[in-house]
Amino acid sequence: MRSKFLIMMAILISVVVVPISSCRYVEDASDTAFKEFKPSELLRKYNYFKDCSAQLDAKLANLKVYESRFQDLKDQYKGLTRKDWSRDDREQYNQWQNEQAGIKASYNNLCADYNAQMAKFQFRFCNVGTLPQGAVTPLPREYKPYVYE
Repeated sequence: MRSKFLIMMAILISVVVVPISSCRYVEDASDTAFKEFKPSELLRKYNYFKDCSAQLDAKLANLKVYESRFQDLKDQYKGLTRKDWSRDDREQYNQWQNEQAGIKASYNNLCADYNAQMAKFQFRFCNVGTLPQGAVTPLPREYKPYVYE
């Protein structure tokens, strides 16, 4: 009698409980897929990467400006060591070096975040042919190398 009851309970569990619980997993998976792939979410992610890409380009351009400033100052004192420069110019040079180091650190942090976010998922807007309307070139999958000097 007891074995019949256990068999009936096993059948009931396998017929009723398991399908209901597995439906929850299927429903959760479909909800997650919808949330990740809905057009508004893809647009938000695309805009994030586009903004990061623009910021990284701007930081690289700013670093070139600093290099130009350094070169101009060195050209003014051609043949002299930095200790022979005027005090104001040495202080300015040091200030620019500190600012440049901050931009490099900021670039590296943003670059690392961009790369980490891009690696999380194979984004469609990184492939030619599936870009949003008006976009001409795909976003880079990764920014390398980082700025070290």
